[in-house]
Amino acid sequence: MHYPARLTLVVLFALLAACAGQPPAPPVVQEPNVTHPVPGVAEDVLFSALGLVGTPYRWGGNTPDSGFDCSGLIGYVYRGAAGISLPRTTQEMSNLRGPAVRRHALQPGDLVFFATSGGRRVSHAGIYVGQDRFVHAPSSGGTVRLDSLGASYWQKNYLGAKRVLDHEQLARNP
Repeated sequence: MHYPARLTLVVLFALLAACAGQPPAPPVVQEPNVTHPVPGVAEDVLFSALGLVGTPYRWGGNTPDSGFDCSGLIGYVYRGAAGISLPRTTQEMSNLRGPAVRRHALQPGDLVFFATSGGRRVSHAGIYVGQDRFVHAPSSGGTVRLDSLGASYWQKNYLGAKRVLDHEQLARNP
């Protein structure tokens, strides 16, 4: 038999053997390292907050066009993504009825609070997005960004967290 014919038979045999063999094992898909699944409204809050990363900071700002301060960002996200009206200031947000959340129990959509002006008074807030990270509008000249709660600055100034989405994803406003 000529070489090209022999090669064709070998290739044909290999293809037929492959078809008769076991199908390849499906790829192993690892689930993300998330303690809790992100329910619908909380997911909308996350996508909205993450979509605003890069928006300029502006003290008193509460829209993407004007820029955001931290409480303006949170209010805008919750109003648009969850239909929830939150108080305007971080101090008022921290006083909302609803469960306080320990750091190890944070879930996406929880509000995280900080004392960035010294003392133990709430002066800054962000939206927890999972994986020990949060979205916030930190300071003049900056932009909305994603930061780690594990960073020394945020650890040092961390005060606590509040869950404003309950099991039915509704606000527990006073």
